[in-house]
Amino acid sequence: MMHKREFLTAGLGLTAGLIAAPGLAAGIQAAPAAKPVVPQRRIRSTVLYKSPEGFPNALAASPEGLWIGEQKGPDAVDKSEKAMLVDWKTGKLLRTVVTQSRNTSGMAYGGGYIWMGANTSDVEGIFQTDMNSKLVAQRQIPLGPPGNGGGTHGAKWHQDKLWIVANRMRGILRVDPKTWEPEFFFPFSFTRWHDIAFDGNAIWMVTGTSQSIPDNQAGLAKFDAATGKLLETAVFEPGACDPHGLEIVDGVFYTCDAGIAPGFIDSKSPTSRTINRLDFV
Repeated sequence: MMHKREFLTAGLGLTAGLIAAPGLAAGIQAAPAAKPVVPQRRIRSTVLYKSPEGFPNALAASPEGLWIGEQKGPDAVDKSEKAMLVDWKTGKLLRTVVTQSRNTSGMAYGGGYIWMGANTSDVEGIFQTDMNSKLVAQRQIPLGPPGNGGGTHGAKWHQDKLWIVANRMRGILRVDPKTWEPEFFFPFSFTRWHDIAFDGNAIWMVTGTSQSIPDNQAGLAKFDAATGKLLETAVFEPGACDPHGLEIVDGVFYTCDAGIAPGFIDSKSPTSRTINRLDFV
């Protein structure tokens, strides 16, 4: 695991090129190492219920139910976006928290707060909001230029820490929510990514899309949470939902199909604006 001091010293050189092995004669290159074979499974999705409002683009578990993060289209008059608590089984709306997040993608619930990820050019970062819809803080994602930490497509609260899918760095970052200090980071190499969820000592992340984009099939990727090593991938069966949010509760995987994404055809997916259960096949 790379901790804060090592991480800040090393910078983002994690993705730099390979360093030549010592002792190799000039002009002689070492044979490339064999790429490890990563196991892959397949997934089917089952619609559970419709999201209460807007485009659901984030999920967060709580003892009271499932939190759904609302995303609105660019033409919405009211720009505020809601965090909506629903009954796990029926989708019945139980509570609404109004946030100042914009173009929300990714959320977390923890410490008594909602943490929403904003992704517009003028409003980005993490919005911390209390249960009375009061904005506590808006913070930029760490390790970026002042006032420009970039957006996020996923977030999770785990063991009193906030984990963020950092778009600008194309990696997963752990942050102390009280000091806002970065503590741990690992990169990934996928071309499209979304929400994350914890599965024991591993992190699953949504990848790809169900829309027709070559070599970018919707799926999941599983990483070792301590090292960032890619452990496993999974691809969605034809006709499955277009995944955005992700949550795992008692071994059951849940996702939401937002039905909206920049550059894609809105509501093309037949399961847009729904909450889905995922099953490996």
